[in-house]
Amino acid sequence: MRLYSSNMAPIGEKSAMAASAERENDDDESQNLWSTILSEVSSHSSSKLPSCKSILVLGEDETGKTTLLSRLQGIEDPKKGYGLEYLYLDVRDEDRDDTTRCGVWILSGENEHEDLLRYALRADNLEHTLVIIAVDMSRPWQVMDSLQKWTQVIRRHVDSLRIPPEQLRELEQRLVQQFQAYTEPESGQDQSATRRTSTAAQSAATGDEETVVLPLGETTLTHNLGVPIVVVVTKSDAVSSLEKEQDYRDEHLDFLQQHIRKFCLNYGAALFYVSVKENKNCDLLNKYLLHRLYDFPFSTSALVVEKDALFVPSGWDNLQKISILYENMSNIDPEKPFDEVIVKPVVRRLLQDNKEVVAEDEQVFLMKQQAALRNVAQGKAGEAGQRPPDRGMRTPEKRNVQNVANVSPITPQGKTKIDPGKPGSANEGVLANFFNSLLSKKSVGSPSPGGPKTGGDKAVRNDAAAELDRMTRVKKGVAGTAPSPDVS
Repeated sequence: MRLYSSNMAPIGEKSAMAASAERENDDDESQNLWSTILSEVSSHSSSKLPSCKSILVLGEDETGKTTLLSRLQGIEDPKKGYGLEYLYLDVRDEDRDDTTRCGVWILSGENEHEDLLRYALRADNLEHTLVIIAVDMSRPWQVMDSLQKWTQVIRRHVDSLRIPPEQLRELEQRLVQQFQAYTEPESGQDQSATRRTSTAAQSAATGDEETVVLPLGETTLTHNLGVPIVVVVTKSDAVSSLEKEQDYRDEHLDFLQQHIRKFCLNYGAALFYVSVKENKNCDLLNKYLLHRLYDFPFSTSALVVEKDALFVPSGWDNLQKISILYENMSNIDPEKPFDEVIVKPVVRRLLQDNKEVVAEDEQVFLMKQQAALRNVAQGKAGEAGQRPPDRGMRTPEKRNVQNVANVSPITPQGKTKIDPGKPGSANEGVLANFFNSLLSKKSVGSPSPGGPKTGGDKAVRNDAAAELDRMTRVKKGVAGTAPSPDVS
């Protein structure tokens, strides 16, 4: 027997339908719960700080790139690398209570390291990278050449990445919109207003009709590289030394500033004058980098009053504001070429450059010394032959024979030879030549070494005594005394 309810449906079938409806309700609730969880996770993940942002630092060597980034890190003792350095900056968002790391690549200034850019600037991270070009205020004559060099390096590298034209145009358009959407913060403005500035730029990118942007100037972003650029003039404390040592005046500094600002206007770049030594604008630079990369609050307007602490944000400058500098340049034409006003000083080197000296062969050196000694000996012998006789008044009695023996060198043949050029020898050139001629003559009866003595030595002594006696009489005659007759 089957039981029916009031609606004529079996009681068993009604119970089954109720259970099925309950299961469907449970499935709907569980699905809604998962949707809620996924939406929360998605919204939380979208609010997290991105970890793909990076900074590329370019510049010549000794411009203080590593020192500057170490100052931004909070490191007191920086370690300088070689080629392509890598470090990171800790980023913390107080509003979102989130942290991340921003990678920093520092490229050396040598041209051969340009190929290392393929590791730092790639097609997949081009839109997430900001480029810093560092130039040195202590060498202002190199500033413009350095800026031109590194922007050309970026252009060549971006062209080598073979990015699709549509993507590259999108990156270039983002820079144009960021430049156009800049609004100068007012005094006392809330820091969150700068985030609204970035939102306005995004609205302009989506084509919002309510957003009104001004057109770019004729020299603004004429060289659009597709990546944001910040020009950092390091060692701004060198301005005082330039004024003292190089005789720089305010006109020279204004001339330099207007050239750099015009360059930044062409590339849509921001400009900073910083000094790590005096801690000028370092913290401001750090805040601006986080603002451009992570959309952090930033409420500092342009600073163009202090000549060593300049700050010009991207989007603020134009040719009309730059022309204000011309008022103080009464003695310098702003249109003159840069290298005619900012001239590199001439450095006079007292010492010559150290060149490599290759030592000659030992035997060649000794042969040269031997030839030099031989020439000296021949020169002395020639001088002895050309020396005129000394007519001084000296008697044989006052002559010290022992001195002659002491200064007479011993020849290899065992004969004593008088050197007329040596001090202490006989002053009379004739007497010296006579003795040398006697010693050079070979006596017929000269004994052999170790043999018995013959009469040769006695004959030589007799000849020497006779010659001395004759010279004594001649000297007395020259002195006015009549010579005695020769009775010998």
